[in-house]
Amino acid sequence: MLLTLAWGSVFFPGLFAFCTWALRRSRPEWTETDCVMISTRLVSSVQAVLATGSGIVVIRSCNDVISDRHWLAREYVWFFIPYMIYDTYAMYLCEWYRTRDQNLSHSTTFRNFLSQNRLMITHHAVILFVLVPVAQRLRGHLGDFFVGCIFTAELSTPFVSLGRVLIQLKQQHTLLYKMNGILTLATFLSCRILLFPFMYWAYGQQQGLSLIQVPFNIPFYCNVANAFLIAPQIYWFSLLCRKAARLFDVPEVKKDG
Repeated sequence: MLLTLAWGSVFFPGLFAFCTWALRRSRPEWTETDCVMISTRLVSSVQAVLATGSGIVVIRSCNDVISDRHWLAREYVWFFIPYMIYDTYAMYLCEWYRTRDQNLSHSTTFRNFLSQNRLMITHHAVILFVLVPVAQRLRGHLGDFFVGCIFTAELSTPFVSLGRVLIQLKQQHTLLYKMNGILTLATFLSCRILLFPFMYWAYGQQQGLSLIQVPFNIPFYCNVANAFLIAPQIYWFSLLCRKAARLFDVPEVKKDG
């Protein structure tokens, strides 16, 4: 546990520093702000790939969705904790770089950061102070399969990150940006929303229950927890759909009178 925490505490900030240094060397035309913000996207994408890979390994290893165990279901959570702390700081760092030309004080920048990122900060806090204790202690030795499923929710992150990088580089009118938008919607829908019905279905298959019967045959707090987890995902997915609608909206050509 301590070794995994220490490794995560070194890996993510170190990867961020390396990416920033490499981008500044290879892309001298980019500003320092560009390099910092793109580096945060790269680190997030690497973490997402590691989490998704770990989740797939856990899912494939657990034939019994309740009692089967895999060491990654616990160890990756310890590796993930430093990332969440790093990511919160990286979000603030990006905000500071983005607004530093406005000569704002750190306190003003921090207040603006909290105001503009309330949902994401709450999301991070819930993961650190609620989901981590549940995943590591409160669930006992059960449910590694479901922890693996939650890991795979990160699959959409590289596509979300690439979209933001393309916007930052003013490439939002390219075919790559549009194709990435489609992949973003597809992975977000499948791995952050349909993931929850899949977990219910997997449990029902083992217990001989239909998908509709499962919510009435599991503890009430499980349904409440899943509702809290899926609610922000649905909200973010609605925002992605709105952006996609604007992206593919073709203005009508006015006819000559």
